[in-house]
Amino acid sequence: MLDIQLLRNDLEGVASRLAARPFDLDGAAFQALEQERKLVQTRTQELQSTRNSLAKRIGQAKGKGEDVTAMMGEAAAANAELQSLEAKLLQIQSKLQDFLLVIPNLPHESVPPGRSAEDNSEVRRVGAPRQFDFQVKDHVDLGEALGMLDFATATKISGSRFSLMTGALARMHRALSQFMLDVHTSEHGYTEVYVPYMVNAASMRGTGQLPKFEEDLFAVQRGEEGKFYLIPTAEVPVTNIVRDEIVPLELLPLKFVCHTPCFRSEAGSYGKDTRGMIRQHQFDKVELVQIIHPERSYEGLEQLTGHAETILQRLGLPYRVVVLCAGDMGFSSAKTYDIEVWLPGQNAYREISSCSNFEAFQARRMQARFRNEKGKPELAHTLNGSALAVGRTLVAILENYQNSDGSVSVPAALQPYMGGMERIARSA
Repeated sequence: MLDIQLLRNDLEGVASRLAARPFDLDGAAFQALEQERKLVQTRTQELQSTRNSLAKRIGQAKGKGEDVTAMMGEAAAANAELQSLEAKLLQIQSKLQDFLLVIPNLPHESVPPGRSAEDNSEVRRVGAPRQFDFQVKDHVDLGEALGMLDFATATKISGSRFSLMTGALARMHRALSQFMLDVHTSEHGYTEVYVPYMVNAASMRGTGQLPKFEEDLFAVQRGEEGKFYLIPTAEVPVTNIVRDEIVPLELLPLKFVCHTPCFRSEAGSYGKDTRGMIRQHQFDKVELVQIIHPERSYEGLEQLTGHAETILQRLGLPYRVVVLCAGDMGFSSAKTYDIEVWLPGQNAYREISSCSNFEAFQARRMQARFRNEKGKPELAHTLNGSALAVGRTLVAILENYQNSDGSVSVPAALQPYMGGMERIARSA
């Protein structure tokens, strides 16, 4: 959530920066609410002063034995109006809060302009795509030929956009999660956490999924208690660890890593990536989250992105890093790097991780603070990134490590997690 003082002090400047996303800020609506707020607050302060003055005069008059009936009537009228105005002020403040909750974050000054993915800027490429001397297959054909990837049965069990893995492929999926967790905890300094897979609405609001993106979520009704939401990413429960907390300065940065399933309705994505495992309702991710000092958050973003890249480097998968343009960034992000892995079956780079700095946007919604160098509470900055999306990493391994006989070689980094297995082949 943006600082309301930014809008009060420089409404045109904020509107101009948001237009780059693009987002049309309704400045007239904000000014109308602000004008109403100011009028009500001014009248409230006048009445409070009047009430205090009357209370003093009534006390003095009673001490002298004078008739206070008229003054008591004035005080009662002032109190009644004050009570009405205080209720009205709460309503206006609630409207202002709702107004702020649907405004996206301001792009950082280093974010390139642009409206879509075509305007993203490539930062670097690592690794060269393998040159095959046979006709490459995509992960669907490879997995089904191995007898270990079954979309038909998954559709029978649940519906479209689900997958069923068996045997060595299921083991590799598990191995990838373990490998990523081990690297991030033992080498990158993250603390592993296990979190609930269902969260309340306050947690979803805290990281920016609510109220704007409710249609993208799966919800479970809890009767009169409201809803649980299945997490779309571990970012939600992990970042909310610090909601309504004040973290001691010496503990920053907090660095968490978490493996969870993720659940997304994929509203609005019908017809896109319907083949295979690229875009599913249920998938696994290993997520990195940092709660960091504002002065070091952009240094932290570069570091976190590098941690995600390490996994691809260890697996020997070619990839590139792009910085997203203003129009392609997520709602809460101030700056995002996407890491895109090379998929031979699609002859294209596809996103496997997004690493973002949200600055104080999420922290303000969550009231996630730290005690600064002067001992005063200050909003922290939050970062997160996939390191990595497990299913898409599996897809990349299948396609990049495929052999002409339909088998798939196991990357050396995963072999210890696969009982020394060097190759996945169809059982006779």
